[in-house]
Amino acid sequence: MRQIVLDTETTGLEWRKGNRVVEIGCVELLQRRPSGRTFHCYLNPDREFEQGAQEVTGLTLDFLADKPRFADIADEFLAFIDGAELIIHNAAFDLGFLDAELARLDGRGKVQDRCTVEDTLLMARKRYPGQRNSLDALCKRLDVDNAQRTLHGALLDAQLLLEVYLALTSGQSEIGFESEPATHVAAVAVVTVGADGGDAGPRPRVRIAGDEAEAHAARLAGLQKKTGRCLWLELDRV
Repeated sequence: MRQIVLDTETTGLEWRKGNRVVEIGCVELLQRRPSGRTFHCYLNPDREFEQGAQEVTGLTLDFLADKPRFADIADEFLAFIDGAELIIHNAAFDLGFLDAELARLDGRGKVQDRCTVEDTLLMARKRYPGQRNSLDALCKRLDVDNAQRTLHGALLDAQLLLEVYLALTSGQSEIGFESEPATHVAAVAVVTVGADGGDAGPRPRVRIAGDEAEAHAARLAGLQKKTGRCLWLELDRV
């Protein structure tokens, strides 16, 4: 499974008013793991920022003056996302801007002609109804470190959204598949099988040290807090 976590920054809030994309950031996941491939570019919008938009991103027209136009990077961008599932927070916003950019070019179609889309804002609203579900709010709720996010940046926000998405969907980073290999091996009682194939002793029993049991309990409590449900804890109560 190939997924692309995507974010954009723009000159304003409405593409219908002629606002343009000024930054695109994408991070690739393969089988729900970061592949190390990213796509990132700043773009010359050929127009002014709307009031307030520049302060959000920290970008200036002087900085963007020598950057490529969307038309210059369109084919490379489309090749990067082609066939993937896009993970976007408030997808209607980003897709509206990207489709408006593509509409200025001939024969490029729309983003969803090439990709499926998963909207993490809709996912979060379903999981946390009635609560704030901005990217910052989700980072805080799911213990994703966003201390570096003093300004909005497409690539940084895509990287943060990747962690939020994995937590929302109980991905491998949440349950520890990316952690360091265990350094302790649990002790197992030895069982001898009789000549007739029957049991010649007690069933195996796994024994773990007290500190390992405490670490396991803390991990389950963390899962319960972040995802709202932990199957292991529910099974323990049966």
